[in-house]
Amino acid sequence: MSGRRRLLASIHDVTPVHTARLDRLVPLVEEAIGPGRFALLVVPDFHKQGLLTADPGFGRRLRGWSDAGCEMFLHGFTHLDESRHDSSVARWKATRMTAGEGEFLGLSTHDAETRIAEGRDMIEQLIGRSIAGFVAPAWLYSEDSIAALAAQNIRMIEDHFRVWNPQTSAVLARGPVVTYASRSPVRIASSILWSRLATMLLARAQTVRLAVHPHDVDSPRLLAEIARALAAFARSHRPSPYRDLVPG
Repeated sequence: MSGRRRLLASIHDVTPVHTARLDRLVPLVEEAIGPGRFALLVVPDFHKQGLLTADPGFGRRLRGWSDAGCEMFLHGFTHLDESRHDSSVARWKATRMTAGEGEFLGLSTHDAETRIAEGRDMIEQLIGRSIAGFVAPAWLYSEDSIAALAAQNIRMIEDHFRVWNPQTSAVLARGPVVTYASRSPVRIASSILWSRLATMLLARAQTVRLAVHPHDVDSPRLLAEIARALAAFARSHRPSPYRDLVPG
């Protein structure tokens, strides 16, 4: 394994709403790459079903994961897209690339800044340290939301194909993210196919990103493939934190 090759693993949609699923998903990731060697993408009020601060027990779990080494990213605020999209491109992304969850695809700069500031403060109060960065739900951003992230001094964000600094536009890593879709049998099958191809095609890539979601545990086939892919990538790449992408 090359010391320069990195595996950046992450669990999305970390919220008390998904506690039971996270109870299965976190140990699977830990078994493959070790405790504290993956990122957690936290949603402060997932689908408006309850703030993080309303569940002290879950807040303590977040602090424990953070203390163990997990990086915490703000992952939107509600994970719901309630914007009206005027452009055909934005409407296509909102309907084809996600099921109504591209929260930051249509926000104004002001609204995005408000959610970023409130969400970051909530998470940082719970974990006692700064967040590592921001990842938009469904990896979808508007130009205004990127401007808001830069204004809020967020220095690391990612989409489907890169990790970058919104303040300087400096790209920290390139390459497709390996992720999984569980909404239908067709999506499950295509996710498994992509994952198996990716472990071959990306075996020599400098940086590999693999992202999983709580609903992945609803499919035994997906869970088995995630465990296989994580183990395969962990043999060719060193499980690493996102902060290792930052020069110096």
